Amino acid sequence: MQIPNEYVSTAEDFADQVIRKGKNVLPTVARLCLISTFLEDGLRMWFQWSEQRDYMNMSWGCGVFLATMFVIINLVGQLGGCVMVLGRLKVEIACGVLFFIVVLQTFAYSILWDIQFLLRNLALIGALLLVLAEARGAEGRSLFAGVPSLGENKPKTYLQLAGRILLAFMFITLLRFEVSFLQIVQDLLGSILMILVTVGYRTKLSALMLVLVLTVLNLYHNAWWAVPSYKPLRDFLKYDFFQTLSVIGGLLMIVYLGPGGVSMDEQKKKW
Repeated sequence: MQIPNEYVSTAEDFADQVIRKGKNVLPTVARLCLISTFLEDGLRMWFQWSEQRDYMNMSWGCGVFLATMFVIINLVGQLGGCVMVLGRLKVEIACGVLFFIVVLQTFAYSILWDIQFLLRNLALIGALLLVLAEARGAEGRSLFAGVPSLGENKPKTYLQLAGRILLAFMFITLLRFEVSFLQIVQDLLGSILMILVTVGYRTKLSALMLVLVLTVLNLYHNAWWAVPSYKPLRDFLKYDFFQTLSVIGGLLMIVYLGPGGVSMDEQKKKW
């Protein structure tokens, strides 16, 4: 058991060095990745205005006016929310708007009855909760700079816990039950890492490794740029690519913030 522990300790030391060197850019990169799916979808509403409006009108028979309002709400809400999150302007309001967009699209596109898309939207909500947690931490530091901590930031802690749990749903959608050695290794490795992140054990190392795994899988399975623009598959792959990128952003936020108070890592400090 000593050799594996030494390897893990070495890996954790390496991960800590990476995090320390990138601590100034890590939260910005995390937020940029996280809002990427909203940014892409907001731009889609702009460039495919007529198609999106006509699709909603045909799907729900709601008329041109309501279909147009749906497109406008998605366009303004998503692009405005992205700008606010990146600029750290009223982040709580921005996350509330983006959360509303996720719920709206869940019902509008009948995602509620598609388990794969529903789980991915839940993971997206988890990523938004981590943005809220990061904003609360920054707010606390700015308000009480230089003042000794008087206790744990409970809302931030629970936001981190809920965010970690919801992010796990994303990996469930990536599991492929195929009888091949590489696929079995991929499923096992990813599942173990996701469980470790969820319970908050060796969290930063596990989240960083999961970022690497998801990045490779995303580039391999969702290479939308390699599909001609006239094929519908391109839009599906682009949707999956940016949703996965948002979850990667959530994991990077975990790497930056740590697991929070409700985690095995935090409990180990008390032992």
